[in-house]
Amino acid sequence: MKEKSSDSLNTRIAQRVRDLRAARGLSLDELATRCGVSRSMLSLIERGESSPTAVVLEKLATGLNVPLASLFEVPQPSDNPVARWADQPSWSDPHSGYVRRNVSPSTSESPIQIVEVSFPPKARVAYETGAREVQIHQQVWVLEGAIDVTVGDALHQLGTGDCLALVLDRPVTYHNPTRKTARYAVVITTTPTSRR
Repeated sequence: MKEKSSDSLNTRIAQRVRDLRAARGLSLDELATRCGVSRSMLSLIERGESSPTAVVLEKLATGLNVPLASLFEVPQPSDNPVARWADQPSWSDPHSGYVRRNVSPSTSESPIQIVEVSFPPKARVAYETGAREVQIHQQVWVLEGAIDVTVGDALHQLGTGDCLALVLDRPVTYHNPTRKTARYAVVITTTPTSRR
């Protein structure tokens, strides 16, 4: 699986975080409070001077009310509905070593995003995901190997071909309990949260 250089991806993430924060009218301090990431870390990320972990990026995504995959998107608009392999950004989590590749065209108007993940043996990533102003639905489809996904208190042991549907409104942990790399696809869609 090919990877883009970490410098160019850090620059892309920096630009996306700055743009999303500005679009929401948030100061660094306000975003830090919303997502539970220090102001100094946010500043480093926005300057492209940090290689944040997947856990930190998920906190940012939660604070900005977007899916994690949105932080890797190309910011400029395009009319091209095709995402070629060479143009699909891939990123490696510096903590767990897992590699995620945004498969979907980043400029598409579709509410659906597809991400492919290569998850190393024995790797574990725990997201402190909470409720957002938008509801993010995911389906995790295991293409090769096995993973354990804990959503809140519920453990789901998934093997090749299994698919799990979940809503990102509580902590989620991914774990590869095996000695082989697992590969899975995540299909993501966002809908407004119903107000009661």
